[in-house]
Amino acid sequence: MRRVVVTGMGVVCPVGNCVQQAWSALMAGRSGIGTVSRWQERGLAVTVGGEVHNLQPQDFIQPPKDVRRMDRLMHLAMAAAAEAWQQAGLPDKIAPQQAEKAGAIIGVGFVGLDFLLNMQDVLNQQGPQRVSPFLVPAMISNLVPGHLSIRYGLKGGNWSVASACASGNHALGEAFSHIRQGHADVMLAGGAESAMHPLAAAGFCNMKALCTSKNDAPQQASRPFDRERDGFVMGEGAGLLILEEYKHAKKRGAPILAELVGYGFSSDAYHVTAPSPGGQGAQRAMIAALQQAKMDPKDIDYINAHGTSTPYNDATETQAIHAVFGSHASKLQLSSTKSMTGHLLGAAGGVEAVFSVQSLQRGELPPTINYQTPDPECDLDYVPNEGRQCRTQAVMSNSFGFGGSNAVLIFCRAP
Repeated sequence: MRRVVVTGMGVVCPVGNCVQQAWSALMAGRSGIGTVSRWQERGLAVTVGGEVHNLQPQDFIQPPKDVRRMDRLMHLAMAAAAEAWQQAGLPDKIAPQQAEKAGAIIGVGFVGLDFLLNMQDVLNQQGPQRVSPFLVPAMISNLVPGHLSIRYGLKGGNWSVASACASGNHALGEAFSHIRQGHADVMLAGGAESAMHPLAAAGFCNMKALCTSKNDAPQQASRPFDRERDGFVMGEGAGLLILEEYKHAKKRGAPILAELVGYGFSSDAYHVTAPSPGGQGAQRAMIAALQQAKMDPKDIDYINAHGTSTPYNDATETQAIHAVFGSHASKLQLSSTKSMTGHLLGAAGGVEAVFSVQSLQRGELPPTINYQTPDPECDLDYVPNEGRQCRTQAVMSNSFGFGGSNAVLIFCRAP
């Protein structure tokens, strides 16, 4: 099988609008979670979330009129793609003779929510003739990779993956498989999400999934693995990576940031929202990733945990890690960057893959902030409150979603 390397990365998220800015914030333990004014104005029981600020879509979407024809999650994806593409040193558009070996697979959760609901208001208040002709392109998920394919001339695989909070990891894993099997040489993959509409927040809140106890202290709201955790914090963002066949990348002198060596996935087949007992589905996905990477559990140094800050998820993920890693679990270092970004839903896997590669490159581990009260059910080393210097060789990134979707990636230091 062909080897797959990472040659470019881009991120837009609550802690920064580029990789360097976001990483600096993480290592400093700075939260990007704050008060969401439009939730507060609508009287929601939850008013804290992780928003992207100061993004100028016209800087990377041309012509400028196209900005208002796209939903916000497309703006976020285009921004992350522009950074990744530039770092990879690829031409402005893929050459025609190579275009059929280049593609885009993007994970999403909700799609076009703001655009859709704004047009619902237009329909109700102004009538059907005033509904935008760009409504459908703004609300169908495959237009996220579609816009990227048009922008960069990618004529190979082009589709979206929707598996809730596992979407970003599934997209990266499928792109990885595409390259390994010879269907592509270059793939742009990851996840994007912008579901900060009050309707989505109200739905999550009413199903008792969100933290509602820290409206007066937003930066303390996301508390993965802490005994006092009481729900996740919604966020938005995008994290995209350029995956490339190793020899193809070497031939053109591309920067090689890391190697993607393992992808595992599974289904809990258990419950709409709750994880299977003991994290059995998560266990199978981690084992599958290790098997594909031809690694022993003791080869993993660090895990970027799913760690959502919900009571069941964090305890179940911990149980699954104990089951898979055995005695090595006590030697592992883990952290949940969601403690600072919030849960980016469909974008989580893409953003956290970027952070996983950064940890390999920089020899640093970001902390899990707001870890104050240990939970007997969560008894691993979660890199509490302060980042660490640590040279790692292999890292695992976990993503688990509603409906029992599980997807796990393993990255190694650059060959």
